Amino acid sequence: MNNDKLEILRHSTAHVLAAAVLDMFPEAKFGIGPAIENGFYYDFDLPRTLIPEDLPLLEEKMRKIIEQNLPFEKSSADIKKSIDHFEKTKQDYKVELIKDLAEKEKIKEVTIYKTGGFVDLCSGPHVDSTSEIKPDAFKLTKISGAYWKSSEKNKMLQRIYGAAFEDKKDLDDYLHMLEEAEKRDHRKIAKELDLFHIDEIVGLGLPLWHPKGAILWRVIEDFWYAEHLKNGYELVRSPHIGNRTLWETSGHWGFYNESMYPPMEVSQTLKDSQEGQKAKTPEQFLLKPMNCPFHIQIFNSNMHSYRELPFRWAECGTVYRFEKKGELSGLTRVRGFTQDDAHIFCRTDQVEEELGKVVDFILFIFKSFGFNISDINVYLSVRDPENNKYAGTEEGWKLTEETLEKVAKEKKLNITKDIGGAVFYGPKLDFKVKDAIGREWQCSTLQFDFNMPERFEMSFVNAKGEKERPYMLHRALFGSFERFIGVLIEHYAGAFPLWLSPIQVQIIPVSEKFIDYAKKIEKKLQENSIRVSLNKADETLGKKIREAQKQKINYMLIVGEKEQAAENVAVRERNEGDLGTLKIEELLTKIKKEIADKK
Repeated sequence: MNNDKLEILRHSTAHVLAAAVLDMFPEAKFGIGPAIENGFYYDFDLPRTLIPEDLPLLEEKMRKIIEQNLPFEKSSADIKKSIDHFEKTKQDYKVELIKDLAEKEKIKEVTIYKTGGFVDLCSGPHVDSTSEIKPDAFKLTKISGAYWKSSEKNKMLQRIYGAAFEDKKDLDDYLHMLEEAEKRDHRKIAKELDLFHIDEIVGLGLPLWHPKGAILWRVIEDFWYAEHLKNGYELVRSPHIGNRTLWETSGHWGFYNESMYPPMEVSQTLKDSQEGQKAKTPEQFLLKPMNCPFHIQIFNSNMHSYRELPFRWAECGTVYRFEKKGELSGLTRVRGFTQDDAHIFCRTDQVEEELGKVVDFILFIFKSFGFNISDINVYLSVRDPENNKYAGTEEGWKLTEETLEKVAKEKKLNITKDIGGAVFYGPKLDFKVKDAIGREWQCSTLQFDFNMPERFEMSFVNAKGEKERPYMLHRALFGSFERFIGVLIEHYAGAFPLWLSPIQVQIIPVSEKFIDYAKKIEKKLQENSIRVSLNKADETLGKKIREAQKQKINYMLIVGEKEQAAENVAVRERNEGDLGTLKIEELLTKIKKEIADKK
């Protein structure tokens, strides 16, 4: 079954769910029920709060509806008749939707679908009959809250999610993936491994990194810096806040304000503000949502020759973006995050080469962290010609969109065009990788910008001695450290390869008598830049080994009387188990080789 047919099947299954809900709750009011990836959902205003035990009951009602072989009957009705119908059946949300359609789209009639006793406002299409939905190929998966029209000003409805597939095997595979995903949830694993936590007193969406989490971050960041310096990048740094004028000039003030926090007054103290004093000379700063305007100002601080270009300036810069409280999620949706950012300022004749180099760098990064680059999907985000949210000229957009598409095709990327997905200042390529259980994650992005250089009046002196405008490429390889680490935790289920592990080796003395010998080994490993911990707990050897396995430590070194006498260690590997005894130098050689081979 192709994707279009599967989407129709899922949308039809959502209608069957609504019919089942109507059977259980005759006074139910219906919101919307679209098909989504892997299934569907439907929003309801119900007389009571649903509980998980309701879902099997609704599934059984859905199967009975399917067995009746009910047709999906399509009809049309003018605006007045359709409003009259839904008002009589007390379907307030449908009435509101019809009025919205009449006002915004100026339509004179709407499409109605009838399935048994359930009548819905819907543009379709649907399967011909409920019998086309296999009764063993769908499952209701969860209940959540959802504001009507996604606005916190509106009533909270109850949303029922479901999965739907062509056959039972596909459904079973998907449900197995969900079980595996639950086991791999980075929030759960991070708690078990003591990597980070979110503290409400500090602020939601602002992770606190514990020692092991901070080490994991540092290992990734050190790799990032080393590879950027190898690839001709220079490092820059910028502040966390910037003057309002900066953001007005960049266009963020007008085009990006839904993702930014309000200005802060910096010309007075907190005490002055608490006492109700007004600033004598108001000066407003904003938390930065992006690093790019700062990098532009570094460029503009000097006049440059065409011979100096390209500049490749990189920064691990923390930015802040507004996210609704209810949408925050571990490391994957936060309010403050560190972008592995870089901006490339180049001449027209350098653009394609620089874009190509960035694509190669992105693929190298994914491969280095254990992702299969043949599974990468790339989305070419271009503007929607009917939307006015974009800055710049028609010529500029045409050039940048065509150039990005050309480079993507030359690099043989698996591209899909996303109309309307471009940022306000230019088109972009979004790279999505698949993790170990087949889920797709948005990570790297590459944006081609002709607007910012114009807004900030950037220029360099060309070969003719004239001022010329540079082009600007924005790119982030991880996307953000927070999100990328969250993806890595789930990809590896917390069992990181040796080069990434926060603790690579744990030394486990058989008893307290051998702690001094263990400390000598610890020092030797530390001198060789091996991340090591020493378990000095007064516990049995078996319990210490089980705890090290639970902490997913790569190597466990057991030391007792025999090991101390022979000046060696008994080695256990996380996956392979007992490896026998090794001299410390032999162990160091083994570990260093493994790191070099896998890094």
